[in-house]
Amino acid sequence: MNHVVVIGGGQAAAALVAKLRTAGYTQAITIIGAEVDPPYQRPPLSKAYLAGEMARERLYLRPATFYQQHNITLRTGLTVTAIDRAARRITLSDGSALDYDALALTTGADPRPLPADKGGALAGVLTMRNLADADALDPLLTAGKSLLVVGGGYIGLEAAAVAAKRGLDVTLVHSGARILSRVAAPATSDYFRALHESHGVKILEGVSVDHLLGTGHVTGAVLTDGQQVPADLVIVGIGIIPNDQLARDAGLLVENGIAVDDFGRTSDPAIYAAGDVAALVYQGVRMRIESVGNAIDQAENVALNMLGQDVPYAPKPWFWSDQYDCKLQIAGLGAASDDITIRKGEGLMQSNWYYRGGQLVAIDAMNDPRAYMVGKRLIEAGKSADPALVADPALDLKALLK
Repeated sequence: MNHVVVIGGGQAAAALVAKLRTAGYTQAITIIGAEVDPPYQRPPLSKAYLAGEMARERLYLRPATFYQQHNITLRTGLTVTAIDRAARRITLSDGSALDYDALALTTGADPRPLPADKGGALAGVLTMRNLADADALDPLLTAGKSLLVVGGGYIGLEAAAVAAKRGLDVTLVHSGARILSRVAAPATSDYFRALHESHGVKILEGVSVDHLLGTGHVTGAVLTDGQQVPADLVIVGIGIIPNDQLARDAGLLVENGIAVDDFGRTSDPAIYAAGDVAALVYQGVRMRIESVGNAIDQAENVALNMLGQDVPYAPKPWFWSDQYDCKLQIAGLGAASDDITIRKGEGLMQSNWYYRGGQLVAIDAMNDPRAYMVGKRLIEAGKSADPALVADPALDLKALLK
């Protein structure tokens, strides 16, 4: 294998090429990234970076010298227009071509836009996914403006928190019955609803945007219940769409993302996928695990399998979110749980423990790193915890690990 090419310049790409080198691969590596910046962290964009607490350079996963020192060719500001699987060759947007022996697709995902017929093309309507989005939004978040956030997932809530702290009048609308309805238990939704309302954010659930108002620039929104909301700015956070069109065009199997096997291989054994674009089978269901942890772990696993180690990938999902003075840490996937145990602590400290058939499967820990650590270790070991003990505030949670 003389040349590994990685399409996509994000977290998974950076992890994959670094792992190839530390695992002993000495031949050519090329990364093709659509953005002009080298691979960088995305989660802080809607948290510390947008809040002005993190400099741009600190976002970069590796300094530019890393790629030079490790003989990794980093080509930024380019996209791949076609994959010729038979010839094992890709064509780039500048008209050049590259041959590969192994190809990795780490193309990530894009924000789902608000349709143009609803006003999504108006000026002042933004998304939050990359550095350009954050840089465009930052100077607009000035005190006294009205902001409408569309979508009550973590991206929307994080953006609302930053804006509220900067003195904007924030309204958040969520089409589901409750915020975080797709990813968290009602107890977690209740926690974050109360947190945001305590900071002046108005949360409207069970309602969505019928259409935005304005000529050229957004001025407000008409909601599906007829209510009108003023808006100098709109942030749309209604989910992401996997960047799998290149794979589709190449004839690879796509199922809400690029379908991969336990080794990260696509339907073409010379092509792998990792990160937000990769759809793997986990707990019997094909899904995409949209998280930094998965992007890193899956990409590193792909690197090993490119080198012939044939190591099956076993996901260990974990996530986090920062909102105001609350740090949320999540381990496991709680979507299929059938019971919740709530453990209360002092102030904003709380943890919600998810069970399925009596087995602990996930935990949401708010300002409670010890609960997160214990829950994560139990979940990854396939162990459980007695809900009655978990709910006892007098219990030292470390006792559950014995």
